[in-house]
Amino acid sequence: MHYDRRKFIKISGGITTGLALSSLTGISLFSAEEDAKKIKKFGLQLYSLRDVLPANPKDVLKQVASFGYKQVESYEGKDGMFWGLGHTGFKQYMDELGMTIISSHCDINKDFERKAAEAAAIGMKYLICPYKGPQKSLDNYKKFAEEFNQKGEICKKNGIRFAYHNHDYSFKPMEGQLPQDVMMNGTDPSLVDFEIDMYMVAVAGQDIEAWLKKYSPRFRLCHIKDFSKTPGENNGKNSVDVGTGSIDFKKILKTAKANGMEYYIVEQEAYPNGSPLKAAEVSAAYMKKLKI
Repeated sequence: MHYDRRKFIKISGGITTGLALSSLTGISLFSAEEDAKKIKKFGLQLYSLRDVLPANPKDVLKQVASFGYKQVESYEGKDGMFWGLGHTGFKQYMDELGMTIISSHCDINKDFERKAAEAAAIGMKYLICPYKGPQKSLDNYKKFAEEFNQKGEICKKNGIRFAYHNHDYSFKPMEGQLPQDVMMNGTDPSLVDFEIDMYMVAVAGQDIEAWLKKYSPRFRLCHIKDFSKTPGENNGKNSVDVGTGSIDFKKILKTAKANGMEYYIVEQEAYPNGSPLKAAEVSAAYMKKLKI
């Protein structure tokens, strides 16, 4: 095989220079490449802490920050989305902790315009419909799509986005179709995005990656929630610490990233170790090591 000597010297010289620079800076080129595969910022859906959060929101949020979460997704409890701190007070506390509230699940049928304005005022990205419930007719899902478009208009007017979070029921056939298809095809992509709950898709027996690809890039947020390797009949109790279940997040999140995913949010509904905060800590440890 013939080699161009000058070209070889140039290439090898570049490699040598790169290695020399890495030794001077203490940064390995290879470790930097590996580090780039990590998810730099991931969040926690605060519903995961519903049993402990309401009693002392500030203390619980401080612990969440200490686990390595940089983002939170809230939900609407009896003290609202901002846990009695008000939207500006909540943002101020998030700033102190080095975290950001990127989104919140909320009751979209009550004071939605106010909620959208408050969310926009503190730099949130999304308001999300968390649940609609199983329906007896596909027509109801078509009406939901129309409603989502309307809420999307309100959000757009305020400079934020609207999204719908799925459960398993929308992935179960009805009248020869899947309600999830009906809602996604019936909504305007310029107004409505979707948050894919990976656990719920798995519960319904559907292929998570296939859905991410089919509607790329409409799934902009995801719930990273693991499914037990030995599930029981009660799906609510099949949620386990992230990284200990049956969902291949390394593979799936790589596909998600390639298809427009922007926000990676851990959620857990059951706690094998008995502690919501411990579960959040274990899941954060997994996320910090994960490379996609």
